[in-house]
Amino acid sequence: MEKTRGVRSPDFFAIVELMTERSYLGEFELMILLAVIHLGEEAYGVSISRELEKHRGRGVSVGSVYAALERMEANGLVTSNLGDPTPERGGKAKRYFRATKAGLLQVHDTRRVLTKLWQAIPHLKLERQ
Repeated sequence: MEKTRGVRSPDFFAIVELMTERSYLGEFELMILLAVIHLGEEAYGVSISRELEKHRGRGVSVGSVYAALERMEANGLVTSNLGDPTPERGGKAKRYFRATKAGLLQVHDTRRVLTKLWQAIPHLKLERQ
């Protein structure tokens, strides 16, 4: 079998074929969905942003989180509902999010494709500076 930069050609084409079957989550959407799943009942804009910051090691704007959540809600990947208004928030309610069945399927499909891609790559040596 012919090798292309360490990836066997049949593996590469099988992965490309898998990726054309449906759309996969982008990096940011995947991280947000994973944070929503992890946070459970406490998944709202600020808590999701903090969860991402904790794991990414850098800031994440709440506005970008909400923009992505709105896109994902329009695509049926998450749903939202308003909690009770709280005095700490000036009487405003928090908007809580949860992953839908379609969102969970996207997470699993994206993981499956990414795992296949990683397995097709020869062992990499990364040097941190």
